[in-house]
Amino acid sequence: MSASSAQFSNSEEDKMAPEEKYIETADAPSDDSNVSLTLAEKKALTRRILLKLDIKIIPIMALLFLCSFLDRTNVGNAKIYHMEKDINITDHQYDTGLVIYYAFYIASELPSNLVLKRVSPKIWLPMLTAAWGITAMCLGFVRNYAGLMIVRAFLGATEGGLLPGIVLYLSGMYTRGEMALRIGLFYTSASLSGAFGGLLARGINEIGTAGGLEGWRWIFIIEGLFTVVVAVFAYLILPNSVDEALDEEESAFARQRLYDDKPKMRLENGELSTESEKFAWSEVRRGLLSPQLWFSATAYLAILAALYSFGLFLPTIIVGLGYSANDAQLWSVIPYAVAAVITVGVAILSDHLRLRGVIMLVSLPLAIIGYSVIANVTSNKVKYGMTFLMATGLYATVPCILGWISNNSAGHYMRATTTGTQLAIANCGGFIAAFIYPKKQGPQYFTGHSVVLGLLCFAWVMIFFNVLYCAKINRDKASGKYDEFIGSGDDRDPEFKMVL
Repeated sequence: MSASSAQFSNSEEDKMAPEEKYIETADAPSDDSNVSLTLAEKKALTRRILLKLDIKIIPIMALLFLCSFLDRTNVGNAKIYHMEKDINITDHQYDTGLVIYYAFYIASELPSNLVLKRVSPKIWLPMLTAAWGITAMCLGFVRNYAGLMIVRAFLGATEGGLLPGIVLYLSGMYTRGEMALRIGLFYTSASLSGAFGGLLARGINEIGTAGGLEGWRWIFIIEGLFTVVVAVFAYLILPNSVDEALDEEESAFARQRLYDDKPKMRLENGELSTESEKFAWSEVRRGLLSPQLWFSATAYLAILAALYSFGLFLPTIIVGLGYSANDAQLWSVIPYAVAAVITVGVAILSDHLRLRGVIMLVSLPLAIIGYSVIANVTSNKVKYGMTFLMATGLYATVPCILGWISNNSAGHYMRATTTGTQLAIANCGGFIAAFIYPKKQGPQYFTGHSVVLGLLCFAWVMIFFNVLYCAKINRDKASGKYDEFIGSGDDRDPEFKMVL
């Protein structure tokens, strides 16, 4: 879309497919009507736009992600209520049930992101949510190992597209400098899911054998039903684009902000165009070969291995500290709640400073310290105290690493590839998480904590390398080494600076 033909005529807009309107209206510059606005008026309009977008988008994203985490980790809550015994599976078979989820979750992430534009976020994200909600309910009716494996596989396949889809969707609604806070706000629901999950599990389990079903089965059924309700709610409310979320004046200004935030491509006739939205395998290949992808994805893999194992096994760890199953659910709430508050604060700081990797180099050591101590002490009080550092260091790091690769990728399919692949690689951490806390290690879990400690140290090094790599690209662009890409319309353009 060229700058000289920014506004669609009504007839042209009416002819567009819904998915085309979603992408194109977000990329189109506005007319010149806001040029006359003063700086104070532009700031006030920006605040009003962001408030409206935040109100209409972030709560829905948070609810979807809350449901995602509840439905993937509630198996950990069900475990301490004797799920393994009731369906006659071993500890190893339970771990295998966790692993098959991640296998299908990973396989669905990149394809889902490539489909998102064609179907549109308003349809695709709620559809995925409803599908996994129904699947999660089915977990309440499994009777054996085979049933567990089949349902967990379907759960992974339906949940896999949500997080990369949300990141891709938000990148079309907010500028690069606003992403970390928004990711932090909805990702906070993941830590809250740990808190609410424990409380819900305890309350739901009190249902007992209602309907001839054990209490742990009702955990899956009720939480899955809640997810389906949220999916319907999301479909009714979620806007596809800034045009659907804002009034005419606001949407024009919002489009201009997004347009100004993207690299431009100079056409043969001399006009400027934003990033091309036509699918090209060369963009997929460029994304897959990006060093930033592999630095950030391997770091995120290590972080997620820690995060997933923390969520799946925290109740078991607390039981190992001497608490009953019901008390363990309650005591698991507090570390998550503290982490939620700090995660939002770190995300605000990240956006304010326009830094991602540098922030993580400071926040991740909190988790490293926590795992270092908990693996080598015997005091239950000290161990429980370390779970606060572990939760805070892990959750506070995620918004930055999720937004980083999206910030530094330009071109829809380049960004779709890097965000989808990053998460596909990172979620391989689930395979590690499933096996590093077997019961026989309890209550000390020295080996499990030591493995996670090593992974987090590796993540810190990869983040450091990526900061150095991004800084080098910026220096090379400043020195003219990327001048051949002037007007390329993607992240290689010298005017497109990498976020450190």
